[in-house]
Amino acid sequence: MRSFLKSINSLILLITLFALMSTASFAEASYKIEIDHLLNYIKNTECLYERNGDRHNGVDAHKHISKKHEYFKDDIQSAEDFIRLSATQSTISGRKYHIICPDKKRVESRKWLLKELHRYRSITH
Repeated sequence: MRSFLKSINSLILLITLFALMSTASFAEASYKIEIDHLLNYIKNTECLYERNGDRHNGVDAHKHISKKHEYFKDDIQSAEDFIRLSATQSTISGRKYHIICPDKKRVESRKWLLKELHRYRSITH
């Protein structure tokens, strides 16, 4: 009987560990999908990304932010981390990035991306 209980306890422990690992993997996959969406949003925008006074189209902004994302990947645990670390300000000058869209006011990239993240989550969750 003792052996049977040990086996049951071991099975419960394994199931619990598997469930925890699955939940963590799902959460990681979820934020990576959100980051991919934001990167595509940047790449395909008609707006200009302003960095350190220079304006860049979406394709060029995407290249730059993708490089920063790769650099900070070990510190990124959410889409918000990605925005904060990779897409909001120069790591060298500290100057904030801005978005300039046709017929709209210039806005900080952080606000622009958080707004899109919120919109994306509202349609996918």
